[in-house]
Amino acid sequence: MADKEDLTRFGVAFPTPLIEQFDQYIEEQGYKNRSEAFRDLVRKTLLQPSALQSDQDVAGTIVMVYDHHISDLPIRLMELQHEAHHDIISNMHVHLNHDQCLEVIAVRGNLGRLRHLHQQIQVQKGVLYAELSVTYVDELNKLAHAQSSGQDHNPDQSLDHHNQSAGQHGHSHHHRSAD
Repeated sequence: MADKEDLTRFGVAFPTPLIEQFDQYIEEQGYKNRSEAFRDLVRKTLLQPSALQSDQDVAGTIVMVYDHHISDLPIRLMELQHEAHHDIISNMHVHLNHDQCLEVIAVRGNLGRLRHLHQQIQVQKGVLYAELSVTYVDELNKLAHAQSSGQDHNPDQSLDHHNQSAGQHGHSHHHRSAD
């Protein structure tokens, strides 16, 4: 079993209405205590892409909603993804309605490159929503190792194996001319 982390205790003062809302949140989310919920909120805040350094390796998603009827937008989005193929693990495409599509792109790589890809997607005419969400790759390795402690499992090998297999897939694209 992994060694338990050293904990530092400190006091936090909340206005009564805020702590009541926080306690309601804790109950709804199923936390056992305030400390667990507070730690998760701090981790989430520290993993905001704006709080990380551009040279860090991260894993995460780019989620977008776009109008597929906008001239050449689906083709341009596909081209952007092909240009960033080294950072894209996988993607999922969902038809929301007659006009809109949701796409979730799983990414892993240098945060600066992923920010650039996100920005290129976000500024396309017809993209209604685009968000980059990431976590540290090193934190993923630590978490996987902590969860599998006591088992014969190396999270680094598992992540590397997954990345190798993710790149070995075939796919085709069909384009209809605008004639």
